[in-house]
Amino acid sequence: MASWNSVPLEITYEILGWLAFFSWSISFYPQVILNFRRKSVVGLNFDFVLLNLTKHSSYMIYNICLYFSPVIQKQYFEKYGYGEMIPVAANDVAFSIHAVLLTAITLIQIAIYDRGTQKVSKISVGMSLLSIQVFMTVIKYIPQAIMNFSRKSTDGFSIGNILLDFTGGLANYAQMAVQSIDQNSWVNFYGNIGKTLLSLISIFFDIIFMCQHFVLYPAKKPIIFSKLEQEGKEPLVKSDDQSASENV
Repeated sequence: MASWNSVPLEITYEILGWLAFFSWSISFYPQVILNFRRKSVVGLNFDFVLLNLTKHSSYMIYNICLYFSPVIQKQYFEKYGYGEMIPVAANDVAFSIHAVLLTAITLIQIAIYDRGTQKVSKISVGMSLLSIQVFMTVIKYIPQAIMNFSRKSTDGFSIGNILLDFTGGLANYAQMAVQSIDQNSWVNFYGNIGKTLLSLISIFFDIIFMCQHFVLYPAKKPIIFSKLEQEGKEPLVKSDDQSASENV
């Protein structure tokens, strides 16, 4: 396995990696705190959270296996060359474990707090069982973006989460660039294409959410879903019996 050629670049790599870790990890807390203070998860898309858990779980498995398993590392070197470095850092492992824990806490909040008439879609449940990390990164943001557009509001969705996620994405991408510059090789990017796309896709959707919050719907209350305040809690996933009775 290759070693660092430049000590300053190695230090920069570590700093950027842990900056990404803290930015991305802290980004989970504004939504958890907001839910706790409101004792409500109305405005937070449940599909977003479920798909997020699936995505982070698969990312955690990938990071742990490549970082700790000599067998998998050997397979990586056989494919990309023994002169390359492992593209997974300690901060990647730490982040993915933390992400799974915090997303699970958010799911618990969805189960115990007021959620109006919002539910997890059956399509989302099915996709969460079949998806992989990058695909999940793409589709997990879409339900929340659509909900914000439909409600013409981001009320109930923490923008602090997005700002920190955006910072983490930039730091994560910069960390990979530093390693590539030091090694004079871009294998780091396509050798860990999941991490590369994770950063770019996160940045792209974060920009969309920031535009929705600060430009399109600044400080607006939702103009639809008014029945959320009029109806009590309902099951997260509507059963087939319920659907049939409603159609009678």
